[in-house]
Amino acid sequence: MTTPSLSSPAVARPRLVTVLLWLMRIALTGMFLGAGFSKLAGEPVMVEMFEIIGMGQWLRYFVGACEVAGAVGVLVPRVSVLAAAGLALLMVGASVANVTVLDTSPATTIVIFLVALLTAWLGLRRTSRRNGP
Repeated sequence: MTTPSLSSPAVARPRLVTVLLWLMRIALTGMFLGAGFSKLAGEPVMVEMFEIIGMGQWLRYFVGACEVAGAVGVLVPRVSVLAAAGLALLMVGASVANVTVLDTSPATTIVIFLVALLTAWLGLRRTSRRNGP
């Protein structure tokens, strides 16, 4: 029985997936830390946006805290799948708010949703392969 060399496709594909997964995790962390801290810091744009949404400023704090927690969570391998899935769910809510209340395009939130969903899916597949059947 031979073992695959480091340059073989059998070794290169998992390594590529690992690199892609970490790049997406880092991108999500950067985006959501920035967005979350701007909500928690009370940036005037965020305060105004949540006034328009009309559910009170408590929602701004809640969403900001979820974004910061999710951003940190995607970097922690043990909870990264759940954190990425949670961030994807936040983007579903943001997309709905963009369309129904804010009357803005949901394109950005949909792209971020897809990145978070792909991150969760790849992380889940990678975890299940590692644990085996």
